[in-house]
Amino acid sequence: MKDIVEDAFLSLEDLTVEYRLTRRTRVHAVSGLTVHVKKGETLGLVGESGCGKSSAARAVMQLPRPTSGRVVLDGVDLASLSHSDLQKARRRFQMVFQDPIASLNPRQTVREILSAPLEIAREKETGEARDQRIIDMLDRVGLNGEQALNRRPHEFSGGQCQRISIARALILRPELLVCDEAVSALDVSVQAQTLNLLEDLKLEFGLTMLFISHDLAVVKHVSDRVAVMYLGMLCELADAETIYRKPAHPYTRNLIAAVPEPDPDAEPNTLELVPGELPSPINPPSGCRFRTRCPLATDRCASEVPIAQELAPGHTVACHHPMS
Repeated sequence: MKDIVEDAFLSLEDLTVEYRLTRRTRVHAVSGLTVHVKKGETLGLVGESGCGKSSAARAVMQLPRPTSGRVVLDGVDLASLSHSDLQKARRRFQMVFQDPIASLNPRQTVREILSAPLEIAREKETGEARDQRIIDMLDRVGLNGEQALNRRPHEFSGGQCQRISIARALILRPELLVCDEAVSALDVSVQAQTLNLLEDLKLEFGLTMLFISHDLAVVKHVSDRVAVMYLGMLCELADAETIYRKPAHPYTRNLIAAVPEPDPDAEPNTLELVPGELPSPINPPSGCRFRTRCPLATDRCASEVPIAQELAPGHTVACHHPMS
């Protein structure tokens, strides 16, 4: 773990994101999240809907800035930058959003959509040179660039719109790509194509990726390491193989049990799925936030917040009663 911290390209350090509802009421979306991502690595961030994954992703992008904690990219704390310095730094990190159609302006052509980042970054190319740069990027994401230039989003399928979104994110050649549920709105067959595309682009552009999803099967396919979140807090962090083969946190184990086995002859999983509903992030449980749904919970779980401990090199879990 020490090597990962020292080599980290992206670090979220004690990251906290809260949203004010009323004068006295806040939504505790992310609470003290600490993870580190090495350059060239893909870190998968998983958990149920409402666990704070997207809030963490937007905090990385400074949309909005986190309530507290640090987002450090290549040694620079993004939260400390002025508006103008942050705008300059943003060419180094870009985001692909969940809804490929809603994230594109329906009034703009593809040329205008992909020109916007270049104009904001004050790139020098204009006219035919800029068009050629856009066409090349569209070709790289599997679209016919020349045919797509003057068309609008409604003329494309959902999968094609997501490819346009990916092209827009990569047009400035960023080093970090944040994918927030980037394939969840797509059909299964289109999901596979998009995931393969992201893998190819990662190698081509030398990207570091933060990949957020509620689908553990998808995350396993693309991630080097996986971080599991529950109600705004980190539960477990390990390489993808360890998370799926030997999960130590009760929540992680139940999440994996819920993934259907694509084999009609496989024995049904008898492990009980996570009972109950996700507690409200407005008033989360004391101590371990998973204790209200955990079969292993004790009095200690109610009174003491579990601290992440290293079970094995690179495998950490925040649980008072980790499973072997």
